[in-house]
Amino acid sequence: MNRNEFKLLNYYYNLSMGRKNLLLDNQTKHILNNPRIEDMLVDSGMLLNKKITEKGLEALEPYKVDNAVILAAGAATRFIPLSLEQPKGLFEVKGEKLIERKIKQLHEAGITDITVVLGYKKEMFFYLSDKYNVNLVINDDYQSKNNIESLYKARLDLKNTYVCACDDYFTKNPFNQYEYDSFYAGYETTEKVDEMYATTDNNDRIIDMQKGQPGGELLLGHSYWTKEFSKKFIKCVEDDKAGKYSQKFWEWLVKDNLKNLPDFYFKEYPVNQIFEFDYFEQLRAFDHEYVGHAHSNILRNIKLVFRCDEEDIVDFRTVSEGMTNTSFIFKINGVDYIYRHPGDGTEKIVNRRNEKHSLITAKEINVDPTYIYMDVNEGWKISKFIPSFREPDYDNFEDSKKIIKVLQKLHSSDATADYGMRPWDDAVAMEKLITEKDSHAFEQYEDLKKKIEVLYKQTLGDGVKKCFCHGDTYKHNWMIEPNGHVILIDWEYSGYSDPGIDVGYYIVDAMYDFDTAEKFIKTYLDEKYTEVTDFHFMAYVAIIAYYWFVWALYRESCGANMGESLDNWRVMAERYSDYLLKREEK
Repeated sequence: MNRNEFKLLNYYYNLSMGRKNLLLDNQTKHILNNPRIEDMLVDSGMLLNKKITEKGLEALEPYKVDNAVILAAGAATRFIPLSLEQPKGLFEVKGEKLIERKIKQLHEAGITDITVVLGYKKEMFFYLSDKYNVNLVINDDYQSKNNIESLYKARLDLKNTYVCACDDYFTKNPFNQYEYDSFYAGYETTEKVDEMYATTDNNDRIIDMQKGQPGGELLLGHSYWTKEFSKKFIKCVEDDKAGKYSQKFWEWLVKDNLKNLPDFYFKEYPVNQIFEFDYFEQLRAFDHEYVGHAHSNILRNIKLVFRCDEEDIVDFRTVSEGMTNTSFIFKINGVDYIYRHPGDGTEKIVNRRNEKHSLITAKEINVDPTYIYMDVNEGWKISKFIPSFREPDYDNFEDSKKIIKVLQKLHSSDATADYGMRPWDDAVAMEKLITEKDSHAFEQYEDLKKKIEVLYKQTLGDGVKKCFCHGDTYKHNWMIEPNGHVILIDWEYSGYSDPGIDVGYYIVDAMYDFDTAEKFIKTYLDEKYTEVTDFHFMAYVAIIAYYWFVWALYRESCGANMGESLDNWRVMAERYSDYLLKREEK
C-alpha cells in the first residue's frame, strides 16, 4: 500500500470511528478528489461502498501508533510575565488548558499511552497522572539543556510515537490511530518567523531544514516518528559525546542528520489551523479573553500600581535572568518600566521589608533614582527602566574610579538601618539550610571555612565602622549612563554593614589580582589608608567571596544552576584567604 492509498484508507477509517472534528492535511484533501485511488482500494478489497473492510483494517495494523510523548519541561522565558506564574502548557486558551486539550485530542484518536516530560514547575503538572493516567518523566536538567535532553529522558517511550510540544494549539484534531511514515507538521507561508523551515522534494520528503527563512514550508506543530526513526535519533544523541546539541532543540540534530535518518516528510496543513504562542501578545491576539483579564497576579500588581487597565500594559520583553530574580520590561502609555519577580527560595535569605526601606533610602540620597514600588510580602518590585547605559569595564580603572565615588558617597551618608549583612554569620546560617537537605554537602569545604573564620575574627575591633551598604556590588548592578552619571540598583542585600562587603565584592566579581585589588582599595580609602584598613578590606574580599559561594551552594540546593559563578567565588575565597594568612605569618 503506497502513501496515497494509505491516506485515503485512513480517512475512511476515521469516518467509521465517527470522527468529524478531524484536521485533514492538504495531501489527504487532494486525494479525496482522486477517484482512481478509491477504485484501487475497492479492487483490493479494502474498501466497499466507501466503508473500510476487515481487510482494510488488517492493512492499517502495521502502521498503528504506539504512543505519544509531550514535551513540557521548558520555562518558556519568552512568554513572560505569564510563564513566571505557571508553565506554558497549563495556560488556558479558549477555555481549555493547552496540555489537557492535547491529551484529550490524543485520546479521541485512540492514543492513550502518553508520556509527559516535565521540568519547570513540574509539581503543577502532577495532577495529570490521576486525571488522565499519563506517565510522567522528570528532566531536572531543563535549565542547562534543551529538549533533546527531554527526549533522551523518555527514550524508552520512543517507538511509533507522536512527539508533541505542550503548547501547540490545533483548531481541530490532527491525530490518527495510524500513520504511514515519519513527518513534521506545518504549513506554507510567506512570513518570516523565528522557526525552522523545510525544503522538500517532489514527494514531500524533507531534504533540508533552515531557521528563519523569508517564507516557505514552516515546520510547526506535532511530529511523528516511526520505530526506526526513533531508534536512529537516539543513536545520534548518544553519538554526540561532545554535547554539541545538548542546548539545542531536537530539530537541529535532525537537520544535521537527515542523511543518516529514515525519510522524514513534511505534512502540510491549511493555514490558520496550527498555532504556537511564543509571546503574550500573540495569545492576546488569538484569545481576546487575555486582553482584559489574563488571570495573572503579576498583571494585577502592575495594574494596581499604575491605576490602569490590563490592555494598557503592553510590549513585554525579557531581561536576562539574574542569579536571584527574573525581570522583564513592559510599557504603559509609551513609557518603559521594569518588573522584578523574586526567585524561588529567596524569601528565606532576603528580608523584603528591609529591602524596601533600603530602596527608599537609596532614592533619597540619589544613588538609585529608579525605584517606584515594592511589595514587601511577595517581593515583587517595579522600577523606572533606564534605556541607555553600560556596565563598568573591570579592566578600565577610570570606570573603577566612577564606582569608587558612588561607594564613598553611599558609605559617608547619614543613612542608617537596623539590619544589614553579616557575611560570616549569614554564611554559617545558610550552611545549616544546606546540610538540612544533605548532611554531607559541606564536608569538603571545612578547611576553607576555618580560614575565613580566622580572617573574620582578625577584622573585629580594628576601627573600621559600619555604614549604609549595598551588599551586591557586582557589575550587573551598576549603570553608567551616557552622560557619565552612575546608578547602583538592586538593594536586596543592603543595610547597615561593613563597607568591606561593597568594596570586596566588586573585587571578587572582577577577579582582580592582589596588586589591582590593593590599588582599588587604596583609591577608595584615600586618606584613611593604613596597613590596618588595607588588611581589613583585603580580608573582606575573601570573606564576601566565601559568603557568595555558600549562597550559591544554597541556591543550587533549591534547584538553581549557578554555573561558573559558584566556582569563581570559591576560587577567590581560597586565593585571598591563603594570600592574607601567609602574609600575616611573614
